[in-house]
Amino acid sequence: MWDFELGRAIGLMARTAPFIALRLAIYLGITLAYVVATGGGGGIGYMIGSTGDAEAAANGAFWGASTGFALVSGVLYFAREYLLYMVKAGHIAVLVPLLDNQPIPEGRNQITHATAVVKERFVESSVLFGVDQLIKGILKAFNATVLTVSAILPIPALQNVMKFVTAVINMSLTYVDEVILAYNIRTQQENPWAGARDGVVLYAQNYKNLLKNAVWLTVFVWFLTLLVFIIVFAPVAALVALFPGVAGFWTFAIAAVTAYALKAALIDPIAMTCLMQAYFKATEGQAPRQDWADKLNSVSGKFKQLGDKAMAFTKNRFTPAAAATPAANP
Repeated sequence: MWDFELGRAIGLMARTAPFIALRLAIYLGITLAYVVATGGGGGIGYMIGSTGDAEAAANGAFWGASTGFALVSGVLYFAREYLLYMVKAGHIAVLVPLLDNQPIPEGRNQITHATAVVKERFVESSVLFGVDQLIKGILKAFNATVLTVSAILPIPALQNVMKFVTAVINMSLTYVDEVILAYNIRTQQENPWAGARDGVVLYAQNYKNLLKNAVWLTVFVWFLTLLVFIIVFAPVAALVALFPGVAGFWTFAIAAVTAYALKAALIDPIAMTCLMQAYFKATEGQAPRQDWADKLNSVSGKFKQLGDKAMAFTKNRFTPAAAATPAANP
């Protein structure tokens, strides 16, 4: 049914406990920021609005909470590049050798080791972020072209089913692009753009098997996330109730943020590791095929852009300034 070992993935989480602790600290910190900003903003709005009637106080609380929520969301939007670089890529950098049964540093040295590996491969966060965004765009375009059953058989019920399947698959892309980053780190290519290009081609060659695994994992992840949401709703409601005028919708919103944070910290790395197992198993011994590269070129302009960046990276390594000059004769 699937091509991964869930038990082994959970065991690897224990082996990489420093990164799990780092993820928990960061994502629970984000949750706390949402609680403080939303509750504090709502409380300030409530006090300002309370100079009028009850409706004015309620409106003030709502807009104050909305402002606090939006402020934290804006900060996170700009911090997403850093989170990818330091947290997700770093965790991948220590998981890859473990999946190949190679040793890694223990304790806090894991984070230092992983940071060095990521910097060596991608130099700076903007390069990794650029690679990741191109991968996501290519995968979305490719999956949209292979899921054409509903176009061939225009049956309304089938079209609705395919829309749901497509939505689930698009949700699973977050794990596929991270797995391709894992391939990039595993192969140790000097050119990160070329490594990503090869990883995408290998995904395309094995897309049916990998999509099957990704969809199963996505359903599993969101079932667990829903369960976490149900568990955390009551304590979150009690916490939100401490802020005047902030309840109802905001209780739901903060509970959803809390569940998502726990998903990102604890559940996502397990799913990512499972898909890494499936990807490495499916692509073992394979080389990227030109016919699949041609197909990707035909369906995604971003794939061509990825190839152009790979060529530019190679050319930049041989600039005139870096070329050796003949020594003068004595």
